[in-house]
Amino acid sequence: MKKTILTILLLLLALGIIIYGFNYIQLQSKMNSIIKADSRNEGIKVTVHFGAYLNPSKLVYNLRSVPDTFNTLDVFRIFLQFAEKMSSKNFNELVLAYRGKAKFKIDGNYFQKLGEEYSWQNPIYTMCTFPENLKNLDGKKAYEQCTGGLLEELAQQLDNFMDFCEKWYLDDTTK
Repeated sequence: MKKTILTILLLLLALGIIIYGFNYIQLQSKMNSIIKADSRNEGIKVTVHFGAYLNPSKLVYNLRSVPDTFNTLDVFRIFLQFAEKMSSKNFNELVLAYRGKAKFKIDGNYFQKLGEEYSWQNPIYTMCTFPENLKNLDGKKAYEQCTGGLLEELAQQLDNFMDFCEKWYLDDTTK
């Protein structure tokens, strides 16, 4: 009986190592290379993995810690760099989490588009239009598309981006 239990535990441990290794090779190693490749990224901690570590159609982007020297644009730049690195992959959705707590999600197609456009798209445009592509965890839009005159629309978009950053991680970093 003890030998059977030990065998089962060893098999479960081996399975866990295989699952972790698969996530590491497919995702985390790419995130680590982004952080190491750009000195401006030094100090941020991000973990990435498939949904429940087993679902390759879902990607979890988990912001673990942000240095005090970082601003919202630094955090967003790293996210976009990861999108670019992963742009050849197809996901149904991406979950944005902070310290293990899911906060928002976006469609996988939009995440792929962000990555494909990263090298040439104006980052201010991407930042301004990003919130209207966010969903709450229940699937409802987190922010509506801004309307009005050009300056009014831009002000609303920037407010939405800052509100998103506060809800994603800033509110929790000040506690």
